[in-house]
Amino acid sequence: MTGGRSSSEAGTQSSGAATGGGRGGSGAGSAGGAGRDPLAFLADEIEELKRASLYRPMRVLSSPQAAEVVVDGKELINLSSNNYLGLATHPRLVKVALETTRDFGVGSGAVRTIAGDMSIHEKLEAELAEFKHVEAVLTFQSGFTANTGVIPVVTGENDLIVSDALNHASIIDGMRMSKAPRVVYPHKDIAGLRELLRTAREKGRVDAGGAPYRLILVVTDGVFSMDGDIAPLPEIVAAAEEFGAAVMVDDAHASGVLGKNGRGTVDHFDLHGRVHIQVGTMSKAMGVLGGYVAGSRALRDMLTQRARPFLFSTSHPPAVAAACLEAIHVLLEQPELIDHLWANTIYFKGELRRLGFDAGVSETPITPVMMGDSAMAQRFSARLFDEGVFAQAVVFPTVALDRARIRTIVTAEHSTEQLDRCLAAFVKVGRELGLVQA
Repeated sequence: MTGGRSSSEAGTQSSGAATGGGRGGSGAGSAGGAGRDPLAFLADEIEELKRASLYRPMRVLSSPQAAEVVVDGKELINLSSNNYLGLATHPRLVKVALETTRDFGVGSGAVRTIAGDMSIHEKLEAELAEFKHVEAVLTFQSGFTANTGVIPVVTGENDLIVSDALNHASIIDGMRMSKAPRVVYPHKDIAGLRELLRTAREKGRVDAGGAPYRLILVVTDGVFSMDGDIAPLPEIVAAAEEFGAAVMVDDAHASGVLGKNGRGTVDHFDLHGRVHIQVGTMSKAMGVLGGYVAGSRALRDMLTQRARPFLFSTSHPPAVAAACLEAIHVLLEQPELIDHLWANTIYFKGELRRLGFDAGVSETPITPVMMGDSAMAQRFSARLFDEGVFAQAVVFPTVALDRARIRTIVTAEHSTEQLDRCLAAFVKVGRELGLVQA
């Protein structure tokens, strides 16, 4: 799960509609042209994106993922990484990965249901289950595939999915792959959620004469990836319990950040046993790669039989699984990393706001600096790059057209001196572009 994760269902659907319309028109215009490139319309659409300041070129790192990086040949302070705790280069994880590669090779060679289920995969899942205080865990190749794997398995045409309006793109895609109907409640609006649940219970399935739903599944991000705010999980759980619904939480950006030793929002709010499905990631604070679904033994067993991303993808390389396992040990043994992450977060976020920047509603290390206009966000990011700061612009369709921002994430690795250099660059560019007072 990467930093450019989509933030809203409405935005994603709008993007799909716009793109589809453009393709339809271009395709019709080129029909019957022998020798023409049938994909020529793509170049036209790219030019349209560039004219609208919505095209984002790829930046290339040629250094380890750390507090300071080399991007496109330039040394910069890194505010764009999900490597919250610096575990991507932690000596213990590197050592274990190297040793495991020497012992077991670079690949697992098969999907887990055929010949790719190694002892290290089973050990990782057992320790993850203990870490998350659940019966069982199943790992996936990414957090994205965890969501697209679990949602279609647990929901079908006799069920209903109730989703927060700003849920992640992988949740949206998982819902689209399910045969279940879905309804969306306004972001973090508990009254709106309760009304949808009440209506669902009172009216039942519209396609079956009011027959009751087999399952109503309430799905929310734990931490919302673009705004950095935290879901009101206690209120969500209470509403779900009142109306007999299950709760699923995607804790990608809470894993390793919230809760004791980084166990996530369920632990943060002390809701163990009341959230039925937890999705987590090993690609962000844990510093490696992969996602997982945590819950009951029956849930894990069914996913091994029906989850398509699990069934049709080669399992993690042994070194990746071993490094993920070591990351759990580091989380348990070095809680000071999370303490340092939060100290840096409080300092940087507070200083940005004191200097006059709009940091939105962030409550976590994800701190957006709101720009509104896409062209402004792109210019601001480019100027920060010139000033030695790597902080990427986020524009439509990842966020709404009028909600462009610079998305920053501080890590436990940043020093106060590095954060001060970043703040000085923000002030200089902000004054230059008229976003803060001179």
